[in-house]
Amino acid sequence: MLQINDLVFDAWGRRFFDGASVTLPQNAKVGLVGRNGVGKSTLFKLILGQLVLGSGEIRMPRNAKVASVDQEHPATPVSLLDTVLAADVERAALTAELDVAPPERLGEIYARLIEIDADRAPSRAAEILSGLGFTTADLARPMAEFSGGWRMRVALAAALFAEPDLLLLDEPTNYLDLEGALWLEARLKKYPYNALIISHDRELLNNSVGYILHVREGKLDLYTGGYDSFEEQRAEKARLADAMRAKIEAKRAHMQAFVDRFRAKASKATQAQSRLKMLAKLPPASEVQLERTAPFTLPSPTRPLAPPLIRLEGVSVGYGGPPILRNLNLRLDIDDRIGLLGVNGAGKSTFAKMIADALPISHGHMHRDRRIKVGWFHQHQIEALDPTDTPLEIIRRAMPEASESQRRSKLAQFGLGFDKAETTVSNLSGGERARLLLNLVAMEAPHLLILDEPTNHLDIDSRRALLDALNDYEGAVILITHDRSLMELVADRLWLAADGSIQPFDGDMEDYAKFVLDRARVAARAPTQVQAEAPPAPPKPAAKPAVTAAGPLKRRLEAAEVVLARETKTLAEIDAALADPDLYVRNPAKAAELGQRREKVQAALDKAEQAWIEAAEAYETAKALA
Repeated sequence: MLQINDLVFDAWGRRFFDGASVTLPQNAKVGLVGRNGVGKSTLFKLILGQLVLGSGEIRMPRNAKVASVDQEHPATPVSLLDTVLAADVERAALTAELDVAPPERLGEIYARLIEIDADRAPSRAAEILSGLGFTTADLARPMAEFSGGWRMRVALAAALFAEPDLLLLDEPTNYLDLEGALWLEARLKKYPYNALIISHDRELLNNSVGYILHVREGKLDLYTGGYDSFEEQRAEKARLADAMRAKIEAKRAHMQAFVDRFRAKASKATQAQSRLKMLAKLPPASEVQLERTAPFTLPSPTRPLAPPLIRLEGVSVGYGGPPILRNLNLRLDIDDRIGLLGVNGAGKSTFAKMIADALPISHGHMHRDRRIKVGWFHQHQIEALDPTDTPLEIIRRAMPEASESQRRSKLAQFGLGFDKAETTVSNLSGGERARLLLNLVAMEAPHLLILDEPTNHLDIDSRRALLDALNDYEGAVILITHDRSLMELVADRLWLAADGSIQPFDGDMEDYAKFVLDRARVAARAPTQVQAEAPPAPPKPAAKPAVTAAGPLKRRLEAAEVVLARETKTLAEIDAALADPDLYVRNPAKAAELGQRREKVQAALDKAEQAWIEAAEAYETAKALA
């Protein structure tokens, strides 16, 4: 469907693609991945013809339809449903032609409308819109009444409805809530044609695509499978490249030693010259360069507070009119990891503002320790940054008593080195801005971190670095995110915002994903059916929140599993080396050294197994008591 041959493209003083080639299989769903700024969005513009190739070619079948979602849909007086229906250009043209076509043409038009299933188009459009969070009442509303974020969803709905031969999606989950992301994940899996998706959402890349296209160092490499499979294949590829490098270097050293020894001997001169020619033909032994990701710095509170951190009793909160959230009875403890679920508009951000003490309650009582320090990250902070500011100026205000070298050192810890310290905010990438703010809100070691969509601008490796930092952080966390993988690995308990309240959700992310997709299927039916049958109710909330030590114990168990896997792998590698009979003849000292090392690794493995057993028993006991 899409073939790229020897693509070369230079722009803005750098080379993005250097002889890149790839062929995408027919009707394949492909995830396009790579570090921020490597050229993924640039590739989309090249495919769409918005940028001119330096050399090479991009080939597609003649008359192939290509669609992308580059910007929000305009705020027009046209209704939501008609806007999406207009995305099917052929159907819209045929329908308009019915009013003016001569009688002899009508039969041909009706035959084509039947062939493309035009009668089912409104229900198909309504189904897509419902999955993206629009209600039946929204269908008749003009586009001008929707905010920019919702008009982005309309643009996505229109692209999905048109079903082009090649669908290009650039970070489609960034403007969706978790519910919309779950629906899109299921939808893309069933998409009948080719789709190329730029995404840093690990779950979407594991569950919705069959291939990963990796952009690195100006090249395009295609891998079969989802993202987890890509990581495994890439690690194996790096291992083999490293082994080949070692082999070439050893061969080079052996030949060079022969040349150095016999170059001056007349009897060996011919062989020495031959070795020199062979040396010149050896491929360069380039070392595999692993991409480094700067860690996040989330210092834990130095002095823990007595539980609970916050207790809500009959609390209502809003913005002066009717309350957005009513009758909240919740408790937050010092080691809680809360994942906050709910559709956009259900009150998640309102709850975050209230907990961060940025929005006063209107009724009830909120008991909070007066010494509590809260770190609050939300997307509006990125938008509110002064584009002329620099990271160094920002850190100067945050650390007024520190020396200049201490400030620059702190920025380097954040992943903003010397070359970025005095760069204006307008010239920082979204990921760099998010890194700066995430580290800043946690700099004072807060007792509670509130993270509202922290991953929107982070690549997959940065998301993993954030996950590692959160699992090392020993305070409480409230997490709002559409990143299902982060939610699963950070949150110990889930709360659901719905119907003007927040209640504990009795289940895990798999249960919630099933609940969301079941609800979307019901809501996507015809309006009369939707009214006759209410959406399924969420699982019954727990009678009371479980206040246990399960959170830290779960993280202890996960850490024990990592250590156990590492020691098991090391022992297997040593055993494989010792199983080589030539080793004892070729290098008996090495064999003896490996034997001694095996004893130490076996002892470490036994210790790791015992630690894992104890951690698993403690975690299961804590869960049973919850």
